[in-house]
Amino acid sequence: MSSHAQQPSAVKMGIPIPDSKLGMWLFLGTEIMFFTAFIGSYIVLRLGSPGWPTSSEDTHISVVFGGVNTFVLIVSSYCVVVAHEAMAQKLFGKARQYLLITFALACVFLGIKSMEYYGKFSHDIIPGRIPETPTQAIAKVDRELETVVRARFAVYTDGEDEADVNVPEARDLATVSAQLDVFANGDEGDAARRETAKADLRLYSEWQNLHQHIVANVSLEDVPQAAGPGYLKAREQLAEGEALPTLKIGEVEGLVKKLKSDVDYGPAVKAGVFDPHPVLYGNLFASIYFLMTGFHAIHVIVGMILFGLALGSKLDESWTDWVENSGLYWHFVDLVWIFLFPLLYIV
Repeated sequence: MSSHAQQPSAVKMGIPIPDSKLGMWLFLGTEIMFFTAFIGSYIVLRLGSPGWPTSSEDTHISVVFGGVNTFVLIVSSYCVVVAHEAMAQKLFGKARQYLLITFALACVFLGIKSMEYYGKFSHDIIPGRIPETPTQAIAKVDRELETVVRARFAVYTDGEDEADVNVPEARDLATVSAQLDVFANGDEGDAARRETAKADLRLYSEWQNLHQHIVANVSLEDVPQAAGPGYLKAREQLAEGEALPTLKIGEVEGLVKKLKSDVDYGPAVKAGVFDPHPVLYGNLFASIYFLMTGFHAIHVIVGMILFGLALGSKLDESWTDWVENSGLYWHFVDLVWIFLFPLLYIV
């Protein structure tokens, strides 16, 4: 036997796939655990919260929008597969075409999602701002109406020209209203402006009356005054053990409707005051919705960046692994939405 016999080649250890693909699979494993924690937490909270908001009137979730977005992502995943196959066949022009379609579909997805988000914001479905009880709904109307009144009064105290009302503390609405009453019933300044001031004083009076009823927790309809001699007289007439009728959310709903129908200040009230509508577990729902769909949207944007880098270069053989790994990532993004759609939109 020759001493120079051929030595066996060294065995190469590892999985027979590119390192980049292995890295992508490991990364997707961590992403699976990430979204599994979100979805699992949602299921536990959803099943453990009787009365969870499901009505579209409460959630303003559109199943149609969600369904269209699901179709958009499924089609985009198909386009990614075609693009990868074209890269393997060195049909780089075809690959670019289908990557462009995928990128465009991602833009469509985010556009529809932005419309959904706009619907949430326009109805004030934001974590921490949703009243969950009638008392919270009434208090929210009180705060929003006060904000409208302050904005209306600021026109007279913070004007660019000479202010109509000069007060040392413009945030003191009682002082401003007293001075504004003098201006509105005087003969100085523009007549139309004085008429507007009278309307703003009526709005202030409506808000002040509501605020007093909220503090005293007495009915708007059965107890016309919640402060002053009239209120004290009503309390004195109560028999032992009796109490004045409490404030009901239906009364506040009627008041808000009346204020919004006013010709003078109705548009301002419409823009600044939401109809009182308590939603049990509303803040928890909104938090979960924005958390899960928001993180998913971030992943969509990351996928668009990956495709954009490929589209911004000259596609050749060196980009084959990049397109394949980007496609794997995009399929994961699509799969996550397949779980989110029924959980958030249908169930």
